[in-house]
Amino acid sequence: MNSTIILKGNILYTPRPSEFVAIQQGYVIAVDGVVVHCGESIPPAYGEHPITDYGDHLIIPGFVDTHAHAPQYCNRGLGMDKELLPWLETYTFPEEAKFSDKEYARLVYGAFVHDLWRNGTTRSILFGTIHKDSTLVLMELLQKAGLSAYVGKVNMDRNSPEFLIEDTHQSLADTKEWLEASAQFGPLVKPIITPRFVPSCTSELMSGLGNLAQAYNVPVQSHLSENHGEIDWVAALLPEAANYTDVYYEHHLMGKVPTVMAHCIHLSDVEMDRMAETQTMVSHCPYSNVNLSSGIAPIRKLFERKIPIGLGSDISGGHIVSMAKVLTEAIGLSKMKWVEVDQMYAPLTLSEAFYMATKGGGKFFGKVGSFEKGCELDALVIDDTTLFDPNERSLEERLERWLYVGDDRHIVERYVAGKVAPEPTN
Repeated sequence: MNSTIILKGNILYTPRPSEFVAIQQGYVIAVDGVVVHCGESIPPAYGEHPITDYGDHLIIPGFVDTHAHAPQYCNRGLGMDKELLPWLETYTFPEEAKFSDKEYARLVYGAFVHDLWRNGTTRSILFGTIHKDSTLVLMELLQKAGLSAYVGKVNMDRNSPEFLIEDTHQSLADTKEWLEASAQFGPLVKPIITPRFVPSCTSELMSGLGNLAQAYNVPVQSHLSENHGEIDWVAALLPEAANYTDVYYEHHLMGKVPTVMAHCIHLSDVEMDRMAETQTMVSHCPYSNVNLSSGIAPIRKLFERKIPIGLGSDISGGHIVSMAKVLTEAIGLSKMKWVEVDQMYAPLTLSEAFYMATKGGGKFFGKVGSFEKGCELDALVIDDTTLFDPNERSLEERLERWLYVGDDRHIVERYVAGKVAPEPTN
């Protein structure tokens, strides 16, 4: 029997980056978790179904975080005066080593998953650690919470602390075993192949991971062109490579299966052409790029090249889980890019940033992040009435105000694939 739900309220979504659709007292109808109608009235065929009426609340798509490191959750807000490589050595690697302990992993991942839920992140693309059992714990907790995610067991077999370097063949064997164990979590929680980044992975490991991605038909995530020191390091390690991007391409980690690359701040035009050709998604992580002095990604230029873009919190290079705050930071950072660096490229608009935080990143999951027909129904219900303002505002203005000055306390309900996601308990 089909499951039909009807939500009523003030509906906002972005079918395109340049356009908000705003429907005062509208209806979203989903059958078996998929939107069949969104509009000002209910079609006669659905007239007998009960309505969940949220009154004057806002109803928006759930947020999508396209890049976060779940094991770094306890490090957020630490080492923000360091650049990428010293920060990794001082904070990140020692913390990730603790995830050899499954109970520690359960403790930290439980808090992290709760924070995703609290902030309205209904879908996420996550790094775990090299530890396959702890990565399975993260997947289990996400599934229990009713949240959707791609989760990666990290791979690294060189240029890392001794306690995190894997044997190449064991790394591949563990990854294969983890991929097969991950089948128990579908359809909302799925695996993603995760070489940490080129400096920490040998060519043998990257080739093996590319083969696994194709054999198991799973996507790939990694880091690309985040920091000048990192880029120089890659050039020194692989002088025969045309550029950093092509290292992934030549190892079949880009172009063969869907791929998302975090940061992509310093890409050359040739590299952007490769990203566009392979439709590799960029995860733009504004807080992290500021905190670690990495740079300002040329988002307008990437948009113009038709490269898909989502937004990432990049916990814990970024210090804030809330994608509402990530998207407003993306707007602010684009203004600095425009006024201080290159006035050819206009700053992001609110609709463009909101699109990246919803439908833009949601494309990695399929039809996600919008209320258009055929999309999976991920939704947040926002009660913004406690944000004092005696003036009458449009729906777009109310949404903008909440994004900038509201917080998770105003989110009164969360839906993932058409089902309410209740508060997680460990």
